[in-house]
Amino acid sequence: MDHNTKQIARDRVRILFDQARTVQRTNPDLSNRYIEKARKIAMAARIRLQLKHKRQICRKCNSLLIVGESCRVRIRHNREPHLVVTCLGCGSKTRIILRNKKEKNKLEQNHNSNETPC
Repeated sequence: MDHNTKQIARDRVRILFDQARTVQRTNPDLSNRYIEKARKIAMAARIRLQLKHKRQICRKCNSLLIVGESCRVRIRHNREPHLVVTCLGCGSKTRIILRNKKEKNKLEQNHNSNETPC
């Protein structure tokens, strides 16, 4: 596929997500259908969904996650700080680590420097 086709697919996915957000309260089934269509378009065009779009979808039931309406968000500090997003439709939980990329890189560098060469 050429660049133009992928751009059209990205635009269509964005539009479908906007429409899904608009009709979520009045018609959740239609909203879920829009999400399914957006994912299928992205797969067909072989494009990745943006991170903001990925995090708005329940991985188990493909429903749109809106904080306070269709999902619950909690902050936990076990092991390392993270968010736990719970879908209120299916009960599935997703963890999102709350660590900066800079901190991750520093930890990896420190860990690698502590290893002894063979």
